[in-house]
Amino acid sequence: MSNKRDEIIATTCRLMEMQGYHATGLNQILEESGAPKGSLYYYFPEGKEALAIEAIEHTSRLIAANLRAGMAAHDHPADAITDFLQTLAHYVQTSGFQAGGPITAIALEAASTNEALNAACRDAYQDWQAIVEAKLNEGGYTAVRARRLASLVIAVIEGAIILSRTQRNVAPLLDAATEIGVLLRC
Repeated sequence: MSNKRDEIIATTCRLMEMQGYHATGLNQILEESGAPKGSLYYYFPEGKEALAIEAIEHTSRLIAANLRAGMAAHDHPADAITDFLQTLAHYVQTSGFQAGGPITAIALEAASTNEALNAACRDAYQDWQAIVEAKLNEGGYTAVRARRLASLVIAVIEGAIILSRTQRNVAPLLDAATEIGVLLRC
C-alpha cells in the first residue's frame, strides 16, 4: 500500500467511527487526509462504498490483532476478556468518548440498506467472535457453549461501547468487564 492510500483509509476509518457512513463525505475524507482528489479515485475507482469496505476490513484486522493479543495474554478466558474490556474502556475514555465501536455506526446504517457494507461488517463481527470462541474452547467450554458465549461477549462489548460513548462514562464498559468475568467463572 502507498502512504497516500493508507492515509485515505485511516482518515476514512476515523471519520466513519465518529460520524458513520452517510455523514462522512468524500470531500471531507480528501480534506482531512490531505490527498488530492485524483488519489481517491485512483485507489478507489468504485467510490465511497469500496473505500468504506476497505476501511471496515482494515479496522477489523486491527481489532482482531488486538483481540488475539488480549486473548493470548491470559490463560483463563475470563481474565482475557475482562482485561480486554478494561483496556477498551481506557481507550474510549482517552479518546474523549469519540472512539470505540468503529464498525457499529456503519453496521447500523447498512443493515437493511447496503448488502456489501453489511457483509463487510458481518464478516468483521464473525472474525472477532471466532477469536473469542477459540479462547473459550481453549478454556474448556464445549463447542456450542463457546460459540454462544462468544456471540454474547461481542454483543456485550459493542453495547457497552455504545452506552459508554453515549453516557460519556466508562462505567458500562467496566461493569461489562466485571459481569463477563463473573459469568465466565461460573
